[in-house]
Amino acid sequence: MSGIETTGAEACALPTAQDIASCALPGSSTAQPDRTWTGPGQQDRFSILRRARSVAIVGASNNPARASYFVATYLLSSTAYDVYLVNPREAEILGQPVYASLADLPVVPDIVDVFRRHDDLPGVAQEAIEAGAHTLWLQLGSWNEDAAAIAEGAGLSVVMNRCIKIEHARFHGGLHLAGFDTGVISSRRQLLAR
Repeated sequence: MSGIETTGAEACALPTAQDIASCALPGSSTAQPDRTWTGPGQQDRFSILRRARSVAIVGASNNPARASYFVATYLLSSTAYDVYLVNPREAEILGQPVYASLADLPVVPDIVDVFRRHDDLPGVAQEAIEAGAHTLWLQLGSWNEDAAAIAEGAGLSVVMNRCIKIEHARFHGGLHLAGFDTGVISSRRQLLAR
């Protein structure tokens, strides 16, 4: 870590703050002082996913290289959720009808999973409130405290900077806690519980 060879107990010691800082990528910071919002813990996220019956994906894409396409594919094939896709520029994605807005959905979505630009997030939060959603879920890389404040102010649960696909798979045995495939092969029938 510090360039000095160590043996025994010293070799197993946790890195110091100085060691961590020296290994960080240029321009990256482990602390983010501008972030004051605290999201739900693991048990709360699990409860959100267990209670939900429907998920609306805002910003769904027909491009197989996009994260929203992967998430939609996973939710449609590996969960029992009713999945609704929202994108005003598409008519059909993965054989599913696509709705122009949350207001056009035939149901009230339990979770609104958002794949939109940072500046669009407060507006999507307001649309989720107007649609009667219970949870606003912002995908990996999405963090907008204004959107969180709007949604929480109306009584919605908020999850930010988390992938619903990864969280669902992790809670249901498909992924290791660190987020990678467990590699476990089993003949047991997979339960598609929420």
